[in-house]
Amino acid sequence: MSAITGIYHLNEEPVNLQQCRNLMTGLQKYPADSIQIWHSEKVFLGCHAQWITPESVGEQLPFYDFERRCTITADAIIDNRDDLFQMLQVKPLDQKGMTDSELILLSYYKWEEDAPKFLVGDFAFVIWDEKRQKMFGARDFSGSRTLYYHQSHQKFAFCTTIDPLLSLPFIEKELNEQWLAEYLAISGMVDAVDSTITPYKSIYQIPPSHSMTIEKNKLTLKRYSYLTQGKRLKLNSNEEYIEAFQSVFQEAVTSRLRTHRKVGAQLSGGLDSGAVVGFAVKKLQSENNKLHTYSYIPPEDFKDFTPKNLIPDERPFIKSTVSHVGGITDHYCDFKGKDSYSEIEDFLDIMEMPYKFFENSFWLKGMFEKANEEDIGVLLNGDRGNFSISWGFPLEYYSLLLKRLKWIRLYQELDQYRRNVGGSRLRKVKTIARIGFPIIDRVFPEGVPYKIPSLINPGFAEKTGVYDKFKEHGIDQTGWYSNSDIFNERKKHFEDVFQWNAGSTLSAKLSLRYKLWKRDPTNDIRVIRFCLSLPENQYVQNGVDRALVRNATVNYLPDKVRLNQRYRGVQGADWVHRMLPKWGQLIEEIEQLSTDKKALAFLDGQAINKALIKIKEGASPEFAPDPEYKFLMRSLIVYRFLKQFN
Repeated sequence: MSAITGIYHLNEEPVNLQQCRNLMTGLQKYPADSIQIWHSEKVFLGCHAQWITPESVGEQLPFYDFERRCTITADAIIDNRDDLFQMLQVKPLDQKGMTDSELILLSYYKWEEDAPKFLVGDFAFVIWDEKRQKMFGARDFSGSRTLYYHQSHQKFAFCTTIDPLLSLPFIEKELNEQWLAEYLAISGMVDAVDSTITPYKSIYQIPPSHSMTIEKNKLTLKRYSYLTQGKRLKLNSNEEYIEAFQSVFQEAVTSRLRTHRKVGAQLSGGLDSGAVVGFAVKKLQSENNKLHTYSYIPPEDFKDFTPKNLIPDERPFIKSTVSHVGGITDHYCDFKGKDSYSEIEDFLDIMEMPYKFFENSFWLKGMFEKANEEDIGVLLNGDRGNFSISWGFPLEYYSLLLKRLKWIRLYQELDQYRRNVGGSRLRKVKTIARIGFPIIDRVFPEGVPYKIPSLINPGFAEKTGVYDKFKEHGIDQTGWYSNSDIFNERKKHFEDVFQWNAGSTLSAKLSLRYKLWKRDPTNDIRVIRFCLSLPENQYVQNGVDRALVRNATVNYLPDKVRLNQRYRGVQGADWVHRMLPKWGQLIEEIEQLSTDKKALAFLDGQAINKALIKIKEGASPEFAPDPEYKFLMRSLIVYRFLKQFN
């Protein structure tokens, strides 16, 4: 893993080496195993390298190919090395020590600008093709690695992180109000629907699934990857589907174990991280290696206020997985004394932008700290599992059966689902009808949907036209797709690249800070393509939701975890409890925010004052799910960020 950077002078002017040094100096805050540069008269490339894979140890990067006169700098781990060796006809003697950056370069020689289509893994890279006087780069399909850039008529500069770019004299630190408007208006975790913009007006990013080309002084962005539901896979039995999935998923997990250091994994009590751990241990045990797992638990003095079906402390399920799987050194982290409020400043420094996932920010960062102390090189997780391996919403699937008039099948499924989960079959039929026929909700509305209030000042929203822009993308004022069912939500999740940026930014920047690589087999493009090809009855069957992963983890996970449909882990329920000693400071700072005219030009002051009255009444842990409490924390994070521009 590496932080990469560079400058390309489009006007034939020689690069200023002091500016190049400034870029590299800006990366010194991150640990490095090697720091190297390469430059010609008008091009500079740099690499602040962290050695994760065996092949990366001692790697020359940037790497210059004297014969082809091409130079590459790369932040990449490529997972389909064997396939590429075969397609590129790499001799067996040359395969073992070949670096991933050399593989990318060979792919570029063969497929030119189509090269990213053939790469599987997490990557961001830039190539200078001296013969063609062309610069080419790309970011992987989900943007697992960040890549920012600035472009003017005279200069192009890029970097893995934003701050080094701001050190260049030709780049101004100016707030991008369009990005901020989109961020504030969206109540979900998405930051902006325009996947090219950043919080800084003169700094952009290459979107996920895109490549960039600079030729004849013109920069072109091109999408090279589209994840859509293709031809349905038709096999003869459930057993064949399970075997096919296990093969694809084991390959995805195994390819992510490639490190000369230890392997770790984030482990909850659920299916996604459990499946990753189960398949990883199978491979590691064959090599006499152990897996280190890191699990979050609430502090000892936290009193559970959540409903019976929600579990803030997942240790009973986690320990069941650890015991069943074996070959695990397990770590349980309560991060005593840590809280979401105290972490704001450091997290803004890491992210270089506001963030919305404050409830678990301190333990997300804390797990990286713990893993770094244990010399973990790769930290596995199953973040994308809900949309890939553990897809399967029963009531939505049953609504399809209802619309298709499959009455007998629907009755059988409902009866089995009731036995597994409990509850009334008739009540579930009413819910299914509302899902299958949304017009019912328009005629007979039932309940108020849970949502965090929009952070945006209505006048600022009108000024930027942010809601009109949302309409262009088919989403409403909450940032969710309008008039959409769960199946379309999934389809759009993979089609719209803006969905990926926020989570990928977090993973990339935490990885860089702690010199380890967060890797997600449930986000492997081969796994996602396989999952998108499956018929819906592989995901819900015999009254079982998320049926594919449950069926495929027999012998990998204990039945207590594998067959659990009644209880769900809820991480972050203790965020208010942890902040109680800081509550007075929180109120004081929000009061400052409520009178700050510069901040209130962007933030909804009326909503802030309303929520402020509520939190002044006194804090209690059970208010953790309260949308107004969450609204104030999100507003405060933006307020801290805006202060950087004063």
